Amino acid sequence: MAFSRKPQSMNQLLKEFMKRIPHQTELKRGMVLHLWPSVVGDQMSAVSKDLKFDGNKLIIHVENEAWRHEIHANRFSIAKKLNEKVGSNVVKEIIVRA
Repeated sequence: MAFSRKPQSMNQLLKEFMKRIPHQTELKRGMVLHLWPSVVGDQMSAVSKDLKFDGNKLIIHVENEAWRHEIHANRFSIAKKLNEKVGSNVVKEIIVRA
């Protein structure tokens, strides 16, 4: 039996699957937490603790003020990258606490 559809990329299949899941937001928030290290890099990831969501705000605790300032200064670009990776605007704001 021959299929007339072209093969789809895994990325496209996952996006279609995500559209059908009733609790997309929670799942995408979980994906954001999982993707944090790959987006911010090893050093920043190593000092980031207790990442959690409060609504659409991603709250991050860091070890010291220097890292708080570093992440705070880059929060818009980090949020944009995270949102692009999950294909949704789940991170509206990043709050960094030391």
